[in-house]
Amino acid sequence: MVRFFAFDGVLFLLPFAVYALWLLVTRRSISNVSDWTLQTIGYLALAGAALVIIVLVIFVQRETDRPGGTYVPAHLEHGTIVPGHFDPAS
Repeated sequence: MVRFFAFDGVLFLLPFAVYALWLLVTRRSISNVSDWTLQTIGYLALAGAALVIIVLVIFVQRETDRPGGTYVPAHLEHGTIVPGHFDPAS
């Protein structure tokens, strides 16, 4: 669960990091208060939230299996762990 929130946190903060990098490259400083207006922070937060939502939707669409399959739980096979998976319906 911590990994899930950390991944989302990194995605949310990515626009802020890109903007700070852009400020650093173009203006040689990220500490100028006039560059971090409330409107700019709002746009960056919206971009971060949109990025998190888009990535979550993509992951949900990719990691789904067809209905009717049989779940096979994780188990040991020849000394290695086989992750849980769905066997397709026959």
